[in-house]
Amino acid sequence: MKVAILAGGLGTRLAEETETKPKPMVEIGGRPILWHIMRHYYHYDFKEFVVALGYKGEVIKKYMVDYCSLSSNLTVSLSSGLVKKHGVYDELDWTIDLIETGTTTNTGGRIKRLAPYIGKETFMLTWGDGVSDINLHDLLEFHRAHGKLATLTAVRPPARFGHLELDGDQIVEFSEKPQTREGWINGAFFVLEPEVFDYIDGDDTQWEKEPLERLAQDGQLMAYRHSSFWQCMDTVRDKKLLETLWQSGNAPWKIWEENNAGIGNGSQGVHRNDSSAFAVSRGA
Repeated sequence: MKVAILAGGLGTRLAEETETKPKPMVEIGGRPILWHIMRHYYHYDFKEFVVALGYKGEVIKKYMVDYCSLSSNLTVSLSSGLVKKHGVYDELDWTIDLIETGTTTNTGGRIKRLAPYIGKETFMLTWGDGVSDINLHDLLEFHRAHGKLATLTAVRPPARFGHLELDGDQIVEFSEKPQTREGWINGAFFVLEPEVFDYIDGDDTQWEKEPLERLAQDGQLMAYRHSSFWQCMDTVRDKKLLETLWQSGNAPWKIWEENNAGIGNGSQGVHRNDSSAFAVSRGA
């Protein structure tokens, strides 16, 4: 099953980072957040990726092309120009289609432009700026069980400020940056059937508007409720939060092992969630 990743946006709220690189290449722990997302999928045996490029897509292309060399010991023959890789220390069995989808194309248009590379099979879709500890096998099982065209992952939005529980003027509970206790939002991590391409008109279509609205109206949109960790990287504040979690050695989304043994078995470090279904009117 292929995993589509949208990686073409401008990332304007991370301007100090995205002047020279696209948002998915902003680093957490010395690795682009795109790499973190792909490692998450790889942990669950998904290793075929289709990446929609746009703003500064050449930076992502260069990173992927150079990855094997930069993750290996090299012997270089200057006389012949031959380069021999050996002692690979970060061997990843990925196949990646890097597809130019236009610098101004909207999210729906980017998805539709990936159709020839995805084919007529069920596929996964996510954004190139959010991490989670979602169990992707459970998500796929949920999607297959309900038989609809589209599943999105519904998450609790992270609060921007600390939560105070008051009894009169006395603070009885303080929680720093909790996820809100009410409401659900679109956390991406979609599972989709190829028929969803018919819901996208063209390059100007925003996926979160007409396509999801029409899928909901047709009774074809379901939500997998994920109540554990999820965090997008929209702002510098978000980046600093993710960096702090990574440096603490307890990043909730890091469910893979740092070794050359290949993909994980999908069981270690995974939180199981309440995945009951409900129809949603649109992605938030």
